Amino acid sequence: MIPTTSDSHPLVAREPVDDGSPGAGMETLESKSSAKPSKAIRLIVNADDFGRSSSANRGIERAHREGILTSASLMVNEHGAEAAAEIARRNPRLAVGLHVVLVCGRSALKPSEIIGVVNQRFEFETSAVRAGLKYFFNSEMRKYLQHEIDAQFREFRTLGLTLDHVNGHLNFHLHPTVFDIFRRHYHDWGVTAMRLTRDPFMMNFRLAWGRYFYRASHAFIFNRLCNRAEPSLDRRGIRHTDAVFGLLQTDRIDEDYILRMLDNLWPGNFELYCHPDEDAHAQETAALCSPRVRDKIAERGIELITYSDLDLPVAPRLPGPRLARSRRRRRLAAARTTSTSPCTVTRCSLSRSSSIRVRAPSRKPAR
Repeated sequence: MIPTTSDSHPLVAREPVDDGSPGAGMETLESKSSAKPSKAIRLIVNADDFGRSSSANRGIERAHREGILTSASLMVNEHGAEAAAEIARRNPRLAVGLHVVLVCGRSALKPSEIIGVVNQRFEFETSAVRAGLKYFFNSEMRKYLQHEIDAQFREFRTLGLTLDHVNGHLNFHLHPTVFDIFRRHYHDWGVTAMRLTRDPFMMNFRLAWGRYFYRASHAFIFNRLCNRAEPSLDRRGIRHTDAVFGLLQTDRIDEDYILRMLDNLWPGNFELYCHPDEDAHAQETAALCSPRVRDKIAERGIELITYSDLDLPVAPRLPGPRLARSRRRRRLAAARTTSTSPCTVTRCSLSRSSSIRVRAPSRKPAR
């Protein structure tokens, strides 16, 4: 049996409940927090692009019911969004988050409401580089992007689903302009967990081969973006994992890669994201349903979880009152030494206490 926690997946370590879902009748054990190992390996297996097409929806449902998939990120503006929501409702253990689309997809708002962001067919820029430069350098984009993101959250709520996490298509949620918008609206949009897309390059270098420039450049860029975003997430108590796998292996996730990755995981919380599909990425669907992968997870005692199962992050330590007072005294001292007052202030010690003597500047007698 693959160890898991809570109600995040059909293979749940708890008392069996016959709700008609996959794995409901399998033999299970009661899960108790006191029995959880102190240094566990916990893994979120997430599918992006939920709702993009009927084949993607079928692949995601199969990977959840027959495989190790625990969550999916929904594209609310795509044609298959309604069908995806129905799949989520009939698979209550599949956690669903919002896959915010600001590039290579469709908008929720009309082109007249977000001028310059989409074309007349409601389509965003198809080039991530061009979209990234436009969002960064064009200050007018900020208000339109905020309106569009807000509209996508509203669309998600109308589907009646519980928000498990938030991320962005092509990981655009970490773009400096986009992340700054998120940072001001965590509470407004109900964000409690977000993907911090830090894919360990040296580990990926050992696990895979080819596309070295793509992998090195993406690792460098997203490490910088994650270092910028992480303090804000921690201060606000937004859950995230220690590392994420899938960024450097886009379109190349297969059974062998997953097996090697599972063998190299260390105690902590991780996410593997992929794009299961019955057509375009059939190898990813097959890998997630592989008996060898399931056996490896059971062998290593890896817990399959969702973002909702993560603990709250520890906020970075802020300066204490003593340090704040010390800094304030230094600022005041610096202000005194640079004063341009016509009087010169000197401090002398007369007795046990200090006093201040004011001496007027000397003036030459007039002739």
